[in-house]
Amino acid sequence: MGEFTIKMPDVGEGVAEAELVEWHVKAGDPVREDMVIAAVMTDKATVEIPSPVTGTVVWLGAEIGDRVAVKAPLVRIETAGEGGEIRTEIPAAVTPPKAPEPPLPALDLTKGTVPKPATAPSAVAAVPAEKPLASPAVRLLARENGIDLRQVTGSGPAGRILREDIDQFLAHGAAPFPAQVVPGRKTATEEIKLTGLRRRIAEKMSLSASRIPHITYVEEIDMTALEELRATMNRDRKPEQPKLTVLPFLMRALVKAVAEQPNLNATFDDHTGVLTRHAAVHIGIAAQTPAGLVVPVVRHAEARGIWDCASEMNRLAEAARTGSATRDELGGSTITISSLGALGGIVSTPVINHPEVAIIGVNKIAVRPVWDSTQFVPRKMMNLSSSFDHRIVDGWDAATFVQRVRVLLETPALIFIES
Repeated sequence: MGEFTIKMPDVGEGVAEAELVEWHVKAGDPVREDMVIAAVMTDKATVEIPSPVTGTVVWLGAEIGDRVAVKAPLVRIETAGEGGEIRTEIPAAVTPPKAPEPPLPALDLTKGTVPKPATAPSAVAAVPAEKPLASPAVRLLARENGIDLRQVTGSGPAGRILREDIDQFLAHGAAPFPAQVVPGRKTATEEIKLTGLRRRIAEKMSLSASRIPHITYVEEIDMTALEELRATMNRDRKPEQPKLTVLPFLMRALVKAVAEQPNLNATFDDHTGVLTRHAAVHIGIAAQTPAGLVVPVVRHAEARGIWDCASEMNRLAEAARTGSATRDELGGSTITISSLGALGGIVSTPVINHPEVAIIGVNKIAVRPVWDSTQFVPRKMMNLSSSFDHRIVDGWDAATFVQRVRVLLETPALIFIES
């Protein structure tokens, strides 16, 4: 008999430790070769660790939520052969932590809609909403006897309920209205330790909020012309082409806008004070999944057309939801879009995806009255809420950038004109 010690493998270039997010075994469990025994998470990915041997687990070296250093002992397995130490190889595919069943509704980037909650039937029959006429003394008498004044016919002027009406109501044996049940006070608390992707999200947001001085600029966009164009393109699209949402048009507008202001398609190193401007436009699309928020990246949007942007965005959104996205597909963005349009809301304050310097927030499209110099006309309006790193982007530059995006979206033909 021998004992193998499995050490934490190298989970990525420059990564010194990983968080243990899931055990698939416990001490005393039998394992076979290639069976998944644990899942760990780095800043960008969750990966599964398989067993390289067949045997019995005799020791676990960490608890869920612990950070384990690379090369640190993770599991000991008793085998029929000789013992030793092993560091397993990590596959490239991302496997997000299991979501609770049933999964929460997730933002669908491909359809631009969210699931509607089921409507529960009313447990109480509807009653007239009009407040009965009665003096305070009569109301007190009715309350003391558990009587709903809406069930009493008033004999006073204008149907006012008198004391005699209450007495007659009680004399005829009418059942008092059930007294209101006052719910008891709740004092229970529940502590939930943040682990896995949720902890990564918390750390990422804390990092961004603590290091980046945000400035948020909100502008309303007249989307009427673009919506008409989008409807026409969707009507005439080929069977193999995806249905277009607003996002592919916004992606192409961002490509044109950052070409004029390259400082916004950039990443900033806090430690060295170096701003890196990128010729490639890698657009992150913040997406909600059952496991939490992830940001799949549409790479080289500058080299893609509208249909290509839509196809790649749909593919990445599906990969993110199913947990099949790779590490490369979830990192390396140079500017990010956060879309809450399907959920409603007129303004948001998106948090920059560190180390980027800009994020564009999409709010809902709604028909609003707009003055055209002679009259109010209905237009499809959308607010664009954008945040910028104020260390890099001045307010004037932020406004100039958003105004350029506004012009492109309000005159969508400009999006298709090559510079």
